[in-house]
Amino acid sequence: MEPGKVTIVAEIGINHNGDMGLARETIMAAAEAGADVVKFQNYKTEDFIADRNLLFKYQSQGEAIQEPQYDMFKRCELTRAQLTYLKEQCDAVGVLFHSTPTSVEGIEDLQAVGCQLLKNGSDYLTNLRLIRAMGKTGLKTIISTGMATLSEIDDAVRAFRETGNQNLMLLHCTSSYPTPAEDVNLARISSLRAAFNVEVGFSDHTNGTTAAVGATILGARWIEKHFTLSKDLPGPDHWFSMDALELRQLVASVRAAVKMLGSSAVGPTPSESLGRRDFRLSCVAARDISKGESIKPSDINFQRPGDGLAPIHEGLLVGLKVIRDIRKGQQIEKGDFNG
Repeated sequence: MEPGKVTIVAEIGINHNGDMGLARETIMAAAEAGADVVKFQNYKTEDFIADRNLLFKYQSQGEAIQEPQYDMFKRCELTRAQLTYLKEQCDAVGVLFHSTPTSVEGIEDLQAVGCQLLKNGSDYLTNLRLIRAMGKTGLKTIISTGMATLSEIDDAVRAFRETGNQNLMLLHCTSSYPTPAEDVNLARISSLRAAFNVEVGFSDHTNGTTAAVGATILGARWIEKHFTLSKDLPGPDHWFSMDALELRQLVASVRAAVKMLGSSAVGPTPSESLGRRDFRLSCVAARDISKGESIKPSDINFQRPGDGLAPIHEGLLVGLKVIRDIRKGQQIEKGDFNG
C-alpha cells in the first residue's frame, strides 16, 4: 500500500448468489464507486458444516427466511475456474482481487489464479493450521479479529509469524450485523497496533460511514465493507450491505478524512498565509506621538493587519525615542527610531 493511503475493500462475499453474471456486475459497480479491492469467499461448505439440518435465520427482501445453513452456503461455493474468471474481471477494471479460503486446497486455488493477498475470516481465527498455511505462502495476509480474545489473537499472530512471513495485517472487527454503535470499539485499533506491531485495518459492519471515518482518523489503513449490487436481491447479506451509492459516499468520506488528517507538523498552512497577514496584529500608536518623545507602554496598541511589528516586540519598543512623528493608529516601524 502507498504510505498514508487507505485501501477501501468492497466485500462481495457471497452476494453473487452463485451467479457469475451478477458477480461481474457487482465487481464493475464496486470499481465505479471507487473501491480499490474486492473480496470473495472460496470455501467448501463441508469444511465448516457437518450437520445438514443446522438452520439459519436471516432477512431477505424484507422477509424472515429460515433454511439449512448447508444449502445456503452450498449454492454460493466457488470453483477454481470461477475464481479465475472473477480474478480476470477484477483485473479488467483495475481492482485487486482476493478471497477468504477455508482450507489448504482453497489457498492453493487462490495461488493458482494469481491472487497476491489472502484473508482469514474471524470465524477461522482459531484455525491455526490454516493460518500457518497462509503464512507459508509468503503472501500478505489479513486476519480478522471478530469475536476474539486478546489471547486468541496472540496465538494467531504467533502461528503466522512462526512461518517467517512478517507481511501481516490485523482487522479490528465486530462480528455483529449490523454492529450497534456501543459495540464498535474503534479504540481497539490502537490497542492492536501497539500489542502486535502490525498494520491495522477495520472490517466495518455498521450502518453508514461514521465508523469508517473514525477508524481512518485512528490510523486504520484498510477499510472493508460488505457490498451488494442491490439490497433487494435474495440472500442473507444483501440487506445490510452497502449499495453503489453508499459505497461512493464511503469512499468520498474516507478520502476526505485522509486529506484532513494532513501533517502532524505544527505551523500555519499555505491557506493560512493570507490570514496571518490580514488577521494578526501589529504594534500601532495609541496616540499621536511627536518626534523626540520616548515610547511608553500606554503608547502602544495592537491592530490589524499583521504585516508590521508583532505584539511580541512591544517590550523592545518601550523607552525608545522616536525620530519622526507617528500618527494615532499608524504602525510603529523600525525606521521610527535611530539604529
